[in-house]
Amino acid sequence: MSKKVVVVSSSFRKNGNSETLANEFIRGAKETGNEVETIFLRDITLNYCRGCFACLKLNHCVIDDDAKELMEKVRTADVLCFATPIYYYAVSGQLKTFLDRMNPIYGVGHNFKDVYLLTAANDTDSKAMDGAIKDIEGWVECFEGVTLKGVVKGTGANDVGDILSHKDKLEEAYNLGKNI
Repeated sequence: MSKKVVVVSSSFRKNGNSETLANEFIRGAKETGNEVETIFLRDITLNYCRGCFACLKLNHCVIDDDAKELMEKVRTADVLCFATPIYYYAVSGQLKTFLDRMNPIYGVGHNFKDVYLLTAANDTDSKAMDGAIKDIEGWVECFEGVTLKGVVKGTGANDVGDILSHKDKLEEAYNLGKNI
């Protein structure tokens, strides 16, 4: 059965390393007949969450930007995949802002059950990704029945294209997408 997959790419570098991993995930997902949509955070207007919690009363955010349209895409997806460069041992600020802005989903429900994380960092120690994994695990824990199903740790990838020399990580991302 085909699944609706939403991939959120949070790098501002077009064709950067985390985005390259996302492309492999997407290739695998599409080859098995899934419907895939990619959201590039660099192409949208997304303001910071104000922490007002009006969204929990109104079932929508009061901030007027692109988040409303994105929330519906995320909420109705069967599978979510987040691709992020690692900044100071955590997800990018762009991705953190995006996750914060998805708060209205709590009040209206969601379809997604499976979440994947694709990371790329200059650091060669895979522990550099632990903070990002905790970031995503914390978000996932807020949604009933949702699981972080897989993580790719693309270490030693700083300059655009560095990840291409890590064939094992590209294959890992592809296989995660193929097996959703």
